[in-house]
Amino acid sequence: MGKPSRVNQTSLSDFLLLGISERPEEQTLLFVIFLGMYLVTMMGNLLIILAITSDPHLHTPMYIFLANLSITDVCFTSASIPKMLINMHTQSQTISYSGCFAQLYFLLVFGGLDNLLLAVMAYDRYVAICQPLHYSTAMSPQLCALMLSICWMLTNCPALTHTLLLTRVAFCAHKAIPHFYCDPSALLKIACSDTRINELMIIIMGLMFLTAPLLLIVLSYVRISWAVFGISSPGGRWKAFSTCGSHLTMVLLFYGSLMGVYLLPPSTHSAERESRAAILYMVIIPMLNPFIYSLRNKDMNEALSKLFGSGKTISLP
Repeated sequence: MGKPSRVNQTSLSDFLLLGISERPEEQTLLFVIFLGMYLVTMMGNLLIILAITSDPHLHTPMYIFLANLSITDVCFTSASIPKMLINMHTQSQTISYSGCFAQLYFLLVFGGLDNLLLAVMAYDRYVAICQPLHYSTAMSPQLCALMLSICWMLTNCPALTHTLLLTRVAFCAHKAIPHFYCDPSALLKIACSDTRINELMIIIMGLMFLTAPLLLIVLSYVRISWAVFGISSPGGRWKAFSTCGSHLTMVLLFYGSLMGVYLLPPSTHSAERESRAAILYMVIIPMLNPFIYSLRNKDMNEALSKLFGSGKTISLP
């Protein structure tokens, strides 16, 4: 067999998203499952956003960051799942050249924003537990707005870098991506031109925009643990740790699934394993986010009760 032919970028045909399964008989069941999960994700996160914006008691840094996390999850999921559902419904695997790169950009933007917001939320919990007397000044509305603005601006840096660099890559004639979305690593595997600069930037940007926020989260929780274990009463320790439980759960799920996609040794990589991990952090985690943050959260449940005009305390369905 001859060497794969290159194609001129001005006349590139569509990419093929091989999806979760290539078996036609499974597409209907997968369509129903992922449509249901997508609708639950939209409804749950929109309820969180509405509850927080409509209740003045929740206009605090922790809940403002949570509302931004829910907005991010809505956008993150919407960048890939609707296209996957369309392909399942139409029994098609295609995505246009421009559509693939647009999807890639928005996935990187909102995936990176998720990462930065989790770090900001960890810092918020650190200040609340370790420096409670300075909380009102250290987490003032102006500073919160500044941190959110910086997060929204910073996340565009790696997204634009990777997307623009990939537009310079020449792809082989067979452009099949073994995922349900346009993944940068998968795109590099079907390239017929030199991709060393792309691979280098993935490492550099990963260290800057993935490792640095994770390090901030770890340091915050080290300080939080040190402060909590210094509390003499078991009740006080439990109360302090309970305010971090939801956030810590999201951190473990988010970074655990990311490591399953990008940080495992190449010898352990498989398209099936990467797809399962991607489903976890792109579909399941955004769907679970409202449940995790509303479960046993009295303030959130009361806000949801007011939203539905009920005097009873409720949690998300």
